[in-house]
Amino acid sequence: MNTRFDLRAFGANVVYVKTVAVADLPDEMREQAGELQTLFAVHNAEGRQLALVADRALAFALARQHDMRPMTVH
Repeated sequence: MNTRFDLRAFGANVVYVKTVAVADLPDEMREQAGELQTLFAVHNAEGRQLALVADRALAFALARQHDMRPMTVH
């Protein structure tokens, strides 16, 4: 079930972290991913991708270093 939710209700600095299949990325990004099968994207409340990193811990650390509150979505 897909339920839309406005993340801005949690505050201005909320971002969400979700998995991204490397196979779904453009060719040049797949090449840069090497052997990784999954990456983690950080998005703002409006859905704009802010970063794409190798692992979940790095995504959360990156968000926190920029005074953002990361949340996981499925």
